[in-house]
Amino acid sequence: MRMTENGEDSSPSQPVVGVLPGGAPGVKDPGEVSGDNRPVNPATEDKKTTKLLNNTMKITQDVRDQSSKTSPYQPRPPLLPKPPALSKGGNSGSVEEKVRSRRLKNSQESLTDEAETGSSTESLKEDSTVTGVFTLSGAATLRNGQGSVVGPQSAPSGSPVFRARGQSFSEYERGPHDHHSDPAEQRVRSSKVRLSPLQPSGPFPALEQSLASASLRTANRIDRDCVDYGIVPGRAGPERLQLHRNLSDSRLLDNMVSDNISVNSMKSTFSVLNPIRPRDVRNRSFLEGSVLGSGALLGAEELDRYFPERRVGIYIATWNMQGEKGLPNNLDDLLLPTDSEFAQDFYIIGVQEGCPDRREWEIRLQETLGPYYVMLYAASHGVLYLTVFVRRDLIWFCSEVEHATVTTRIMSQIKTKGAVGIGFTFFGTSFLFITSHFTSGDSKVYERILDYNKIIEALALPNGLPDTNPYRSTSSDVTTRFDEVFWFGDFNFRLSKDRVGVEAILNQNPGVDMGPLLHHDQLSKEMKDGSIFKGFQEAPIQFFPTYKYDVGCDMYDTTSKQRTPSYTDRILFRNRQVDDIKVIKYTSCSTIKTSDHRPVIAMFQVKLRPGRDNIPLGAGQFDRSLYLEGIRRRITRELKKSEAIKNQGSSTICSIS
Repeated sequence: MRMTENGEDSSPSQPVVGVLPGGAPGVKDPGEVSGDNRPVNPATEDKKTTKLLNNTMKITQDVRDQSSKTSPYQPRPPLLPKPPALSKGGNSGSVEEKVRSRRLKNSQESLTDEAETGSSTESLKEDSTVTGVFTLSGAATLRNGQGSVVGPQSAPSGSPVFRARGQSFSEYERGPHDHHSDPAEQRVRSSKVRLSPLQPSGPFPALEQSLASASLRTANRIDRDCVDYGIVPGRAGPERLQLHRNLSDSRLLDNMVSDNISVNSMKSTFSVLNPIRPRDVRNRSFLEGSVLGSGALLGAEELDRYFPERRVGIYIATWNMQGEKGLPNNLDDLLLPTDSEFAQDFYIIGVQEGCPDRREWEIRLQETLGPYYVMLYAASHGVLYLTVFVRRDLIWFCSEVEHATVTTRIMSQIKTKGAVGIGFTFFGTSFLFITSHFTSGDSKVYERILDYNKIIEALALPNGLPDTNPYRSTSSDVTTRFDEVFWFGDFNFRLSKDRVGVEAILNQNPGVDMGPLLHHDQLSKEMKDGSIFKGFQEAPIQFFPTYKYDVGCDMYDTTSKQRTPSYTDRILFRNRQVDDIKVIKYTSCSTIKTSDHRPVIAMFQVKLRPGRDNIPLGAGQFDRSLYLEGIRRRITRELKKSEAIKNQGSSTICSIS
């Protein structure tokens, strides 16, 4: 022992290793004695302390080496700086710094465990266990001033110390030999086992370079009730397939100033109609004319969207009703024949000697055509009725409708002879429909020619509608002032042959060849001579004469007058351009027998041209009250039919054998 100048002890103060009461190792201050009352040698205790610290660092390094042998996929905590090594001659640092360094490293290992195999609770348990009292066999325990324990970890692996340490290890560190962990903790850890990534069974298909491919497009679907454009691909011909393209043809969008992919997507999502851009809504005005017609409501873009082939279907029927009050129970055969695959876009019905209740007649027409059609216009002259129906989605492209009438019998109290004309423009094509009733009589051909001339001169059309081709119009002929003209009615032209001769020809030619009869037709002869219906055409006639029948049967006139069967009811047409009108059907309706005339029907495909916005539009006007009444009657009829079928099915019939 050395003394300083002040007389104090200058020996270094070193802790003394001893055993605590109860057999627990502990740390004693210098100057204390052992349990056998023998003094403690400081030099000997210094060597023991150095040996214990070396063993402690060795065990720590072994644990680190064991952690490094885990799976390469197991995330590792960041390496901490190693504590300064102890010199052989003595301690280079205090025991407190060594213990604090090891505790800090153990805490960081738990916090930086990316695999989340150890919880914060387990880390705290680890700290409390490590800093507690180790049970050592034959070795003393060092205790610093703060109560931290440092000693050689020579305890067996099954001791509580290693069980506590093993709780912070990962699944890969412990392996299957760890059987001392909690079952709840095993379930948690088993749910966090990492699986190897799945590999595709085969190569992925190559992507197409074009995003507008057919595989990315959605087909446009049409309601099955819209039989107007229904089609069966297996049985459709080229013409029908071409007609079907007006619903979902990509060519309809070629003029759109936008990318086709987004437009097709919007089109397939909402409807078959093209989307409307806000710029168009801002700039387009349909009330002021467009000189060039670009972007017009009646222009080429809208026309091609609804009619890619630029042809519209027109159905015309003419019938002399003989003024009967009773109407047929069913008009389906008149307007919707079963041999027609498609309904048409326009239905024009002309009636001569119509029934007294004209409104009832129009309601019956609306009831027959159903909700797909609306009455665009109706006009009359005495007992001459002319009605125009149009598909409801096409009404916006119709101009204002005008009509005019001409009478050819001034002295008559009842206007039975004359004509009614209706004119309007659809897109850029002007239409004129005339129904007329000429003078009757077998030999009054000249009077009928006079009636025709008077009508074409006196029919004042058009009034406010612009002439689509003024350079080819004449003021003396109304038929030259429209692009497409249809003239139909009871012209009263007869066959210039007696009844016996006509019946002989009919008996010899029971088929559709009516050429021998038409050689005696007065109208055909006058048209060839150019005295009437100049520029008009007529489709080949392949049906029997429509006049004169006994009411309710198929027998020609059996009265005392014995009138000769004749083709009095005709449908003629005229166009400005060649081949603008194509005839689809021209025949008679033999199932309606309430009159002495058989109705005559015809179907046409008419070429359309784009128009300009200077045409006054009809703004979608139609007879709303007529539409509602016709639909109401149609529903009532269906309900009655269903009730009758139900009653018939529930009734029982008793039979006596």
